Amino acid sequence: MPLKRSWLGTSTLALLLLSTALLAQTPQPPPQPPPKDQQPTFRISIDLITTDAIVRDQNGQFVADLKPGDFEVYEDDIKQEIASLELIHGGRTFSALTPTPPPPPEGIILPPPRPTNDAAGRIFLFVVDDLHLDFRNTGRIRDLFKRISKNLVHEGDMFGIVSTGPSSLAIDLTYDRKRLDDAIKRIAGNGLKPQEIIEGPESADGPSEVRYRAHVAFSTTYEIMQNLERVHNRRKAVIYVSNGYDFNPFPEGRLGEDPFFGGRYGEDKEENRHQPELRQGQQFADADLARELADLTRAANRANATIYTIDPRGLVAGADLDDPVDPVEWGNYVRKTQDSLRVLAELTGGVAVVNQNDFDRALKKIDNETSDYYVLGYYTSNPDPTRRTRKLEVKVRRLGVQVWSRTSYSLKPPPRPATK
Repeated sequence: MPLKRSWLGTSTLALLLLSTALLAQTPQPPPQPPPKDQQPTFRISIDLITTDAIVRDQNGQFVADLKPGDFEVYEDDIKQEIASLELIHGGRTFSALTPTPPPPPEGIILPPPRPTNDAAGRIFLFVVDDLHLDFRNTGRIRDLFKRISKNLVHEGDMFGIVSTGPSSLAIDLTYDRKRLDDAIKRIAGNGLKPQEIIEGPESADGPSEVRYRAHVAFSTTYEIMQNLERVHNRRKAVIYVSNGYDFNPFPEGRLGEDPFFGGRYGEDKEENRHQPELRQGQQFADADLARELADLTRAANRANATIYTIDPRGLVAGADLDDPVDPVEWGNYVRKTQDSLRVLAELTGGVAVVNQNDFDRALKKIDNETSDYYVLGYYTSNPDPTRRTRKLEVKVRRLGVQVWSRTSYSLKPPPRPATK
């Protein structure tokens, strides 16, 4: 049944899970103009760009003895000077090079550096996209999270949980494993059935309920990524459990042109076939979805967060017997939803666990990647602020090794001017 709009408030409340306690703000006196004979002072910030790198040998074993001189980092094909290097091995942190800010230009005063917090352990954020999880798979979804609790979350790991819909999960970052076990009991799928999509209301952009649910899921996760930017010197792993997205599902069935449904709402097929507003919305559906995915992955890369997507449907065959949809359209729908999850994972350096039933093996791979890795930092030498998206490449000066790292990052967009 269509999602009630009140869940948008629930999703907004869930965004508080990563927000630390806000410091009490004391009122500041109004700034006084400097004396005429005093030179003005400008304050700027110099950000350390960090990226993760996983280095393995030909046998698939993690290489844990690399030094700063063994790495090369390129931004837009320009070699950067490595300012920091940390080795995380077995969940423990070893600093090989501590970052030192470059000397500021003359006439510029930088704020004093903040002390680095304890970086032990890992941070997991579990996003339960129950707006795009089948209710009939609720038992399978809960079993998946029981496996996650047993095989992925270890002692000393910090984790938080948020849902996009009626499961109403909003658990702050915690070490308490009991809270994860309690949350598992509340998880329930609330995704639309194929018949509900086909018979649902249409707008100029396509199925309105499909678009609304995707907007809630993306906006919720996007704001979570913004909160993750506040957590420094820690690798953030986002376990994103969803069935994926398709902005134009079952187009022929919605227009009454498949052999199962006939006319939509009993209407004549010829009448549906000549509705130009429906056809026009379908033309840009894939482009709109690509833009939403790009915005989310850019936000994740700015926060140095890696997204691991998991489709609890596992190995997907045909549609259920009570879902009378055309097999070709069902296959296209499954492919698009799985591809959307692959994009989220691949563009952030993660892994997409889709179309497979061996979740234990996938969780072991995620566990290994989040336990053994390097964190490299550098101060960009690219002075062009208009180049907001920049290509990244990490190389290792050692033969016979393979390197996995994110391939790009994007600068934070400038704040929008306030509207009157």
